[in-house]
Amino acid sequence: MAGGRGVPLALLAVLTLQGAGAVKVGHTIRQAEFQQRVEPLQPEDGQFMFDFDGDEIFHVDLQKQETIWRLPEFGNFATFEAQGALQNSIVGKSWLNSLAKLSNVSQTPFAPPEVTVFSEGPVELGDPNVLICYADKFWPSVLSITWLRNGQEVTDGVLETIFYPRDDNSFRKFSYLPFIPARGDFYDCRVEHGGLPNALLKHWEPQLPLPASESTETLVCALGLAVGIVGIVVGTVLIIKAMKMNSARNQRGLL
Repeated sequence: MAGGRGVPLALLAVLTLQGAGAVKVGHTIRQAEFQQRVEPLQPEDGQFMFDFDGDEIFHVDLQKQETIWRLPEFGNFATFEAQGALQNSIVGKSWLNSLAKLSNVSQTPFAPPEVTVFSEGPVELGDPNVLICYADKFWPSVLSITWLRNGQEVTDGVLETIFYPRDDNSFRKFSYLPFIPARGDFYDCRVEHGGLPNALLKHWEPQLPLPASESTETLVCALGLAVGIVGIVVGTVLIIKAMKMNSARNQRGLL
């Protein structure tokens, strides 16, 4: 048992193609698929995807039986029939069930996620932005991400990626929250996973300059006014001196 949270049983199959087709040597296109059953956390589940140098190209929604492109524009240049992924899924489930009957259940310990929260771009008051919660290096691929704003759950506009497999057979996942920075707001990304004793809260709040107080504003205005007056006085003195010097030169010239 892994921390009393159930025994994982998983089958992971990954096919890597290097220099395939028109891809330049040194780049990697990877087909990654897996079937797993993690009891009692979830029923049997699976995933099928293609990526290029670690970035998703598309995945197949096995429940809806359709191809989902990471960017819609990708679908303008290529096609993929979801039926092929469904056939692979059936084979994977068959292998998984056969292995479960023929072998002892794996007791691989759960690997808890490393979680980071950051903004997509520089944060400015009132300027729309996106918060990103990145969960990395966890196993198995059973993980929940929830966003909180000022302690209240937020669901509007939230987007999540599928589970991305890593080379060591662990996983990573992104969750995106569109937001408009406002003074006093704070956010938390709550992550739940079998490898964590409790839900993990990753706190984030915008680093914004403090608003100037009225006394500070008054002081700044007074200093600006004083500098302006000093400038006028100095300028006047210099003009008077210049006029006197010109007058003295003119008198010498007459002599």
